[in-house]
Amino acid sequence: MLGVRTAVLALCLLLDVLPGVAQNSAQAPITSPAPQGNAEKRKTSEPYTGDLSIFESPGRDERLQINRVMDILGIKRGKSVADIGAGSGWFTVRAARRVGAGEIYAVDINPEAIRYIDDRARREKLRNIKTVLGKADNPLLPANSVDAVLLLKTYHEVAEPVALLKNLRAALRPDAKVGIIDRNGNGEDHGIGRDVVLREAQKAGYNLLEQYDFVKGDKMDYFLVFTAAK
Repeated sequence: MLGVRTAVLALCLLLDVLPGVAQNSAQAPITSPAPQGNAEKRKTSEPYTGDLSIFESPGRDERLQINRVMDILGIKRGKSVADIGAGSGWFTVRAARRVGAGEIYAVDINPEAIRYIDDRARREKLRNIKTVLGKADNPLLPANSVDAVLLLKTYHEVAEPVALLKNLRAALRPDAKVGIIDRNGNGEDHGIGRDVVLREAQKAGYNLLEQYDFVKGDKMDYFLVFTAAK
């Protein structure tokens, strides 16, 4: 029988099943409430440590419009990309195929996820994937190493979000884009409010470049794209 946390995550993954279309809403004005307390210590969901194959649900590419996501982030041949909170490597392998001779850094704090992705890269003969066992407050990426970053349904699990984003900055190349896809929630339900992400990113020294709504019936998902402030 599934445990409570596993069941909640499984339910959240099922939310991907509802079809929808991403619509650019970058023109909408953004208002964020004033910070309350220490944003770095806000509620988070416990990182998933169960069966990683749960992320490989059929049709997920279309539901998350992952090719469009990569287009928006400028992920193309020769680029270097970081997948933070890589889990099973679902996004990692898709980005690796797209960049060709470019590099993909698959970052996770779970050693089992790192082993899983290493095995997967060998099986799928993707030699451009480098795994990184990161920390809750630091992805431990090389300096000036990436053109694009994606945190896919992961940000709500980050225990030290402001510190993580601050430490990420050194790895970003000029004009690098940082994408965050998540769903609205209270932090403990495998979701985090869009306004919280905006506030924390601003505190870490990022500017919002674009935002999109992934409308899948529930209107819960969002995709935020940031650049590091100059």
